[in-house]
Amino acid sequence: MNWKCLTLTAAFAGMAAAVPAKADQLDNIMSAKTLRCATFADVPPFASPDPKTREMAGFDVDLCGAIAKELGVKAEIKPVSVEARVPEVKLGRVDITVANLAYTLSRAEQIQFSDPYYLAKEMLIVPAEDAGKKKADYAGQRIASTKGSTSEMSIKLNKSDPLTFQDTASAYLAVQQGKARGMVANTMTTTKFVNESKSKGKEMRMIEEPMLYQPIGIGMAKDQPALTAKINEILRKLDASGEINKIWDKWLGPDTEYKMTRTDKVVSLSELKFDPIP
Repeated sequence: MNWKCLTLTAAFAGMAAAVPAKADQLDNIMSAKTLRCATFADVPPFASPDPKTREMAGFDVDLCGAIAKELGVKAEIKPVSVEARVPEVKLGRVDITVANLAYTLSRAEQIQFSDPYYLAKEMLIVPAEDAGKKKADYAGQRIASTKGSTSEMSIKLNKSDPLTFQDTASAYLAVQQGKARGMVANTMTTTKFVNESKSKGKEMRMIEEPMLYQPIGIGMAKDQPALTAKINEILRKLDASGEINKIWDKWLGPDTEYKMTRTDKVVSLSELKFDPIP
């Protein structure tokens, strides 16, 4: 054999051996006995500090806890900003993101999504006296939302002008102060603000036509088939047992200010009819 070829072959073999195989994240979680979950830092009812205990509480916090329990590990909650939900997973700083994370094509290029556990809507709220009736009436208008969210995307898709903030409270305040004509957020958040406005501040109303439909799932690192399969298995188990509905009713159900009933089931994306967001 040509010695030059032999040398190159040995060199390439050495390089291959030096490159470690991608770690199995599910094994790492089980070994550490901890599931690191990214949640919103302060977006009730999904995740926000409890006023009394200062501990994080909300729908996403409880869902993360239920998943961790099924894995037999403890849940470690890491509050993050809206725009950090994808990067935290991508960079390996958390194991999963449970933060009302909507499926979009650009996000799906960066991270892996679980099967969706509900189909959300982005809704527009405006002052009660506003003359608009449908979302097209707000094309070209300044609309507030949280930065890096699908709410912001829906505003751009509507050809409106987004005015973004780090949290929904600030976006809502902008509308109250007349800095934006309306605000876009998920149904739960907009319902809460509309209800609050009846007794405080400028009264608001909701535009009936959704700005956007979006499947909500859990975000994970790409190329982790074992973790993806396990999270999907657990979500389906929690759905079948009624645990997801139980958590939903606690934070969003008929006895809460949101008065919403969950009718969705955990299904694969291919079973849903929706237009993916870019």
